[in-house]
Amino acid sequence: MQYSILITGCSSGIGLEAAKMLQERDFLVVASCRREEDVEALKLAGLRHVVQLDLADSASIEKGLQEALVITGGHLYALFNNGAYGQPGAVEDLSVEVLKTQFNTNFFGTHELTCKVLKLMLAQGYGRIVNNSSVLGLVAMPFRGAYNASKFALEGLTDTLRLELADTPIHICLIEPGPIESRFKANALAALRDNVDISQSRHQQGYEEAIGRLSKEGPTSSQTLPASAVVAKLIHALESRRPKPRYYVTTPTYIAGILKRILPTRLLDLVMSKQSN
Repeated sequence: MQYSILITGCSSGIGLEAAKMLQERDFLVVASCRREEDVEALKLAGLRHVVQLDLADSASIEKGLQEALVITGGHLYALFNNGAYGQPGAVEDLSVEVLKTQFNTNFFGTHELTCKVLKLMLAQGYGRIVNNSSVLGLVAMPFRGAYNASKFALEGLTDTLRLELADTPIHICLIEPGPIESRFKANALAALRDNVDISQSRHQQGYEEAIGRLSKEGPTSSQTLPASAVVAKLIHALESRRPKPRYYVTTPTYIAGILKRILPTRLLDLVMSKQSN
């Protein structure tokens, strides 16, 4: 049986690399992306099956899923919930609407798609759902409140889903990357400029310094890994007879996981504040 998988957020970065690498491993890959113009670009990049699916739009989720199921013959072995973006900014500078927009993509849309796919997987008697979280789903960092909150929520939902599906043949996994080569930095910079009134914030100087860092070419951390490092963990989650509930990716994630277990809260706060700076 050829394994089929639907992947969200394939326009660049982890999603694109996952689609390419799994297609090379003979998976029936259905790559999805938010914008219509990216559909043709992904096909030109060598992906055989691409659908438009905007996680912030319920109609688009339903349409994209149905198109994917036509391609896979009505069955789906796996779903990789990768689509997300990061909204920077101090919590006090983020409007409710900005938070809603962050959650619509990173959390609510992912939940909606997952529930639709889960019904199919339960009916067919097999399936795997892999949610791409972040080191910022493990620990918090200042000025990442919206993204932190969305990933903390995703991790809580995923852990609960794993417990609720323990008596079924459906496997639920989390991947928790740290810094990865992608367009995440560029997208975060655009979100900061679009949604935060920098000139009226008490954090203006910090924002301007952050814009300077985000505007530079290349990785912002020496610990940054290529997207293929995440895909290696995804492949294990998809192909192992007993996939792990959690997969850490990058040294910062391993360190954060250890520090969260052993440090008191105030000391962890100090470490994360210094790391952020």
